[in-house]
Amino acid sequence: MAKKILLIDDEKDIVDIEKAILENEGYQVVAAYDGEEGVSKAFSEKPDLIILDIMMPKLDGFGVAQKLKESKESFHVPIIMLTAKDMQVDREKGLALGVSAYIVKLFDLEELRRIVKELIG
Repeated sequence: MAKKILLIDDEKDIVDIEKAILENEGYQVVAAYDGEEGVSKAFSEKPDLIILDIMMPKLDGFGVAQKLKESKESFHVPIIMLTAKDMQVDREKGLALGVSAYIVKLFDLEELRRIVKELIG
């Protein structure tokens, strides 16, 4: 059975690109377009990996990561933050919340593939 990845990003074009790349690699991909929907889908879909933007409506990526890492249902799920925020303080905050990797947009597709494979195979 294919590993499941949850994409949480309010930019539909970015989600479509990521989804196409990851499905081509054999992963099952589901999407959420704001932070609250992302948290809800993380609990209902039980993904093997989450790729998360920071700047989103309703609940930002830091809030999403915090909620998921505080829950016994989801604390073990690796999170990749994929964001336009390139400040060291943002990177440190994400890593302090327990994210597994922090990638800055515009990202290298090979880097994304490599990190996903490292985290979930």
